[in-house]
Amino acid sequence: MPIATRLTERLGIAHPVLSAPMDVISGGRLAAAVTRAGGLGFLGGGYADDADWFAREFAATGNEAVGCGFITWSLRQRPELLCSVLARNPKAIFLSFDDPEPFASEVKAAGVPVICQLQTRADAIRAIDCGVDIIVAQGSEAGGHGGARATLTLVPEIADLIAARAPDTLLCAAGGIADGRGLAAALMLGADGVVVGSRFWASEEALVPPSLHQAALSATGDQTVRQSVLDIVRGRAWPQRYTGRVLRNDLVSEWLGREDELRANTGPTVKRYAEAQLAADPNTVAVIVGEAVSLIHSIEPAAVILERMVTEAEILLKKGVAFVR
Repeated sequence: MPIATRLTERLGIAHPVLSAPMDVISGGRLAAAVTRAGGLGFLGGGYADDADWFAREFAATGNEAVGCGFITWSLRQRPELLCSVLARNPKAIFLSFDDPEPFASEVKAAGVPVICQLQTRADAIRAIDCGVDIIVAQGSEAGGHGGARATLTLVPEIADLIAARAPDTLLCAAGGIADGRGLAAALMLGADGVVVGSRFWASEEALVPPSLHQAALSATGDQTVRQSVLDIVRGRAWPQRYTGRVLRNDLVSEWLGREDELRANTGPTVKRYAEAQLAADPNTVAVIVGEAVSLIHSIEPAAVILERMVTEAEILLKKGVAFVR
C-alpha cells in the first residue's frame, strides 16, 4: 500500500518524497521524472542568475507539475525571477538559506505553497511566524550547503515545535536520506515526508557529467567534507553560517584551512577551476554530494530510485524490522 501522509494529501502526490532543488543539477527532465513517479520534482533555480535556464528547463518538464527552488539570499539580487516563475504556475516554491520574507508572502499571495528549508530551531520559529506551508529540517549530512545540526535530532525537535506552535504546518526531513531506511526513519521521527538530494543527483536525468557520477560511485561518506573553499573559487558570497558538503578532492585538500590565503589571491585558482569545469574533472571541480554517497551504488532512472525507496520503506514500516537487501 502507498505511504499516505499529510504531505501526500496536501500536495496531491502518491509518495511523500520531494526531489531537492539542486542548483542547475535538478533540471526539467529530473523534476518531471520524479513527479511522474509519484513524488514532486523541483527545478533547481539556485542562485537565480540565469533566466534562460529557467525557460529551457521549464520547457523540458513537458508540462508536468513541478516546483521550483531558490537560494533565498541570492534571489534578493534578482527578485523579478520569482515573478516570472510564479507566472508558470509552479506546484510549490522552495526557499533555502536566509529569511523567507518578503518572498514567502509573495508566493502565498499567488496561491502557491511555500516550502522553507532551514537548519536550526530559531530558523523554524521564524518560518512559522512567516506562515510557510512546509518546513524542511535539513541536517548537516546533506550534500551542498547547510548548517551544523544533524538530521536525527533536528527533525524531532522541529516536529515538536510545529506540534506546539503551528500544527497545520507540514515537516519534511532532509540530509542523509537515500533509501527506504532513511524515508522510514524520517517518518518515525515525526516528518510528513522527505527531501532527497544526493540520491537523485545520482540519477540518469540529473544534469551531472558522467565523470562526476563515476567519482561519487567510488566514494564513501568519509570522503565528504564541509568547506567554503569552492565558494571562494566560484565567487559565491555565501553567508558565513553556511558551509557546503562536497567530495574532498585535490583542490579542496590544497586550500582547506587556508581560506584567507585563497581569498587574497584567487586568480590562478579561478582559472584552474574554469579549465577543470570544461573537462568535468572531479579532482578539481565541486562534486556536491552528501554523506549518503556511500549508499549509492549505481546511476539509475529517477523513477526506479523513487519506487525502490518507497517499497523498502513500506516493508520497514509494516514489519518494524531491518530491511534485508
